[in-house]
Amino acid sequence: MTFFWAHFSPETEFLEASNMAQAAKEAGVKHVIWSTLEDTRKWIPTSDPRMPTLLGKYSVPHFDVKGEADQVFADTGIPVTYLLASFYWENFIYFGQGPKAEGDGSLTLSLPMGSKKLAGIASEDIGRCAYGIFRRGTELAGKRIGIAGEQLTGDEMAAKFAKSLGRPVRYNAVPVDVYRGLGFPGAEEMGNMYQFYADFDEVVGKTRHVEFSRELNPELQSFDEWLTRNKDKIPF
Repeated sequence: MTFFWAHFSPETEFLEASNMAQAAKEAGVKHVIWSTLEDTRKWIPTSDPRMPTLLGKYSVPHFDVKGEADQVFADTGIPVTYLLASFYWENFIYFGQGPKAEGDGSLTLSLPMGSKKLAGIASEDIGRCAYGIFRRGTELAGKRIGIAGEQLTGDEMAAKFAKSLGRPVRYNAVPVDVYRGLGFPGAEEMGNMYQFYADFDEVVGKTRHVEFSRELNPELQSFDEWLTRNKDKIPF
């Protein structure tokens, strides 16, 4: 797994992935799981005016560069499983995307998802699902496995937040162009990501299977279960 948000550089992330692939080949490992994502340009190329191009050649850089790196792993000739994760629910804690307090004591969850569902997962469950893949040996080598703990609309997430936090929570379906202009580090990147999730929800949703994720990881958490464990960590 690579971590784009440590440097915001697709070139650095691609180099990291290439180094990982080469190291795996040189070490003669029997099975690799590469945590990848869709190259969104297959569905919304940089010539498409619906989404701004970022860094000169990307639609969603932290998605696209991982998709590019798939070929690097394939070229090694070692058994590889391509693991597609979902939105980390920890983003509500650490990335400033959780509900925000209003003057009347209520909370507002602002996401540019309209009425579409967002596939999400607890970050620790990604590792457990990967372990479930390894336990099957090379049965899943060469396959693309999408994982999720649950797929929920903004209204559904707001209702679950309200139940867990004991405060009213309203979902604000903010326009994606407004979200891109919020000015925090990575706002344009995240805005494009949410637009891909929303505009191509069938692509994302149909490749991320909650039930198969639970087969791989019987301890898979629902959003309610994750909130029970983490509600005190969510800043308002």
